[in-house]
Amino acid sequence: MSETNTAPTRDFIRQIIDADLAGGKHTGVVTRFPPEPNGYLHIGHAKSICLNFGLAKEYGGRCHLRFDDTNPTKEETEYVESIQGDVRWMGFDWGEHLHYASDYFEQLHDFAVELIRQGKAYVDHQSAEEIRANRGTLTEPGKNSPYRDRSVEENLELFARMRAGELAEGECVLRAKIDMASPNVVLRDPTLYRIRKVSHHRTGDAWCIYPMYDFTHCLSDAIECVTHSICTLEFENNRALYDWVLDQIKPACRPRQYEFARLNMTYTVLSKRRLIQLVKEGHVSGWDDPRMPTISGMRRRGVTPEALRTFCERIGVAKADNMVDVALLEFCIREDLNARAPRVMGVINPLKVTIENYPEDRVEEFEMPLHPEDESMGTRKVPFSRTLWVERDDFREEAPKKFHRLYPGNEVRLRYAYYVTCKDVVRNADGEVVELICTYDPASRGGWSEDGRKVKGTLHWVSAEHAVAAEARLYDRLFTKENPMDTRDGSDFKDHINPDSLQVRTAYLEPYLGTVADGYVCQFERLGYFCKDRDGTPEKPVFNRTVTLRDSWARIERQTDAKG
Repeated sequence: MSETNTAPTRDFIRQIIDADLAGGKHTGVVTRFPPEPNGYLHIGHAKSICLNFGLAKEYGGRCHLRFDDTNPTKEETEYVESIQGDVRWMGFDWGEHLHYASDYFEQLHDFAVELIRQGKAYVDHQSAEEIRANRGTLTEPGKNSPYRDRSVEENLELFARMRAGELAEGECVLRAKIDMASPNVVLRDPTLYRIRKVSHHRTGDAWCIYPMYDFTHCLSDAIECVTHSICTLEFENNRALYDWVLDQIKPACRPRQYEFARLNMTYTVLSKRRLIQLVKEGHVSGWDDPRMPTISGMRRRGVTPEALRTFCERIGVAKADNMVDVALLEFCIREDLNARAPRVMGVINPLKVTIENYPEDRVEEFEMPLHPEDESMGTRKVPFSRTLWVERDDFREEAPKKFHRLYPGNEVRLRYAYYVTCKDVVRNADGEVVELICTYDPASRGGWSEDGRKVKGTLHWVSAEHAVAAEARLYDRLFTKENPMDTRDGSDFKDHINPDSLQVRTAYLEPYLGTVADGYVCQFERLGYFCKDRDGTPEKPVFNRTVTLRDSWARIERQTDAKG
């Protein structure tokens, strides 16, 4: 056992595993990550991935990747492939332990037959509506099905006919015979098998009956000798059924289920059903839209697996549901990229600057480091000319106090280049400032004056003649409401979609950025972290904003509170 296992602040799952190993209940640890291949993974799944694969690594065990592919009406190979890619991108590997619930269809069928022979399961010809109506409520017991007391022989024959395809879809189901008066509604004769005459993405048309999740999951765990079956709190009531099935079947390996709090995050929706709505209704461009909380969306946005793993480690594992501030995720992303992202210059809200005393035909190159604290990243050369682009927000015609950027008469430093002074402004017919006329100090080459004078403002810039015109996609939080799923006010979660979650700008970038590959993540100095997107072309690349340099939402909220 690793030294970390003796740490005093162990979460409850690790405490359980420590006790199981110390007491000899298990000699090793086997976990599993069991996604349904009916959608893309999101950050909530990332928490489960880190927990299950992390525990296996920590205790020297193994973690299985097992697809719960028991509903062929919603499953696709596309999702299987994307899930495997996401898990690998997160930094984890299942080795030889890639499994599918469909691998066990024959065994699961035989287990169902065994339950029938024990008198613990029966074929019910009630409709789905009748079964639902007769299940009862939290305060009233359910009613027994009129088919509940069929003989073992009749149930075996009917179940065989179900498998043979002789009965119509929806005509009947196989139910467990437990207790229709149980205070736990899950135990009121739950459905074990239903008829689905649909081709399966792996087994084709070999089956027309498919097992339900609660029947499949516990038995798959047992078949694979999983020791600790870890799931989220919404399955807490289902644990009784998990145990009931295993108690009847009595498999050689007996797994146990443990529940932890799922991830809930502010300004975010993590319901797969809601995410599917966003995609199908066109509120986002797809599953990997950089505004989506999917792993593929965050990867496209420029988030690293290291940042996600750090986030999952910091939120920890708890027993009770809570709401995590999305600002913590953004902080983890900034912290990670601050250390690894090269620094470059780009202008996303351009204002033209003409240096009137700089020779018209002159071009200089300045060698600039790609990271001020990491020389190993190297340098790049940035051209400088008479006409530049600067950020429009770096100019005020009437500057407020402590505004240390450009305004008439003020001198600033152009990063790594020269000191320049704003002399005049040029307006268009509407009176808008479209150009600044400046002068430069030739003795300040490199951004430092020979006479030792200092200026307080340092601006980023791009040579207009050499700039790469690009599309900058400024992504922000997808929802304006802290908890978009809180519909007590009668609203729908989609009512709170942020109309400004994507703003598209024409940006001007230093030439170096015209040479980088898709997926390249960097910091546009003073603006934020950006990732080159696959949508671009050599003539006009596209860069997605990963995250701002500061928590701009916190600043907005503080300003709102102050006005309030």
